[in-house]
Amino acid sequence: MISCRNLTKRFGDFTAVNGISLSVERGAICACLGPNGAGKSTTVKMLTGLLAPTSGDVTVCGHKVTVDAIDVKKNIGVLPEDLGLFEDLSIEEHLRLTADIYGLPAATANDRIEDLISALRLGPARRTFAGRCSHGTRKKTSLAMALLPNPQALFLDEPFEAIDPVTSKAMRDILVAAARRGVTVFLTSHILPVAQEIATQFLIIREGKIVWQALAADLTAPLEETYFDIAEPPTHGDLTWLAHS
Repeated sequence: MISCRNLTKRFGDFTAVNGISLSVERGAICACLGPNGAGKSTTVKMLTGLLAPTSGDVTVCGHKVTVDAIDVKKNIGVLPEDLGLFEDLSIEEHLRLTADIYGLPAATANDRIEDLISALRLGPARRTFAGRCSHGTRKKTSLAMALLPNPQALFLDEPFEAIDPVTSKAMRDILVAAARRGVTVFLTSHILPVAQEIATQFLIIREGKIVWQALAADLTAPLEETYFDIAEPPTHGDLTWLAHS
């Protein structure tokens, strides 16, 4: 469902992604992990056609991203790094616009919009301009837009960041249930316990390369331990001056 081979992206002399190859089967949830600046968001942008690779091949939903970009976009939902919202549209207007772009029948759009507003707790902000909303509300709006057209594959860049616990649980339930019904999910996250809870496969990127990947069924240690061993060890600082007697 999602695959790439030798995917590379250079910005001048800097190589952000360096020869990544991966495969995610239909109905899987793949968690892409790694430090800030490792190349995770750049990888998502290339997998979704938002950024052209310097070299390498990407296939999503049976279409080559660099050749059939329109067909790919018809079949995927994306929560991008920058959220992709319009400051002067309300939350509900974003969803109505998304439904129109994908040509959803009015009755279907109405039902799905109400379902999403309820599930993601967007009701109090539904008529508020995006530019006046909190980061968490904006992120939930972008996620709702990604889910609305019922995509075959979802690409979510840090979906759980700045999300309240109740909505986070609802989002986890939505993604797991969708995967069981055949939706493929590729997400990035720094929240390791959440990633371990819902993902069926994992990969760690460091300095633009995949340095570890595994299926959830094959994990022999907590994901956090593996991450610290492979991606970056935690610092053990002690600010001795931070004290009061």
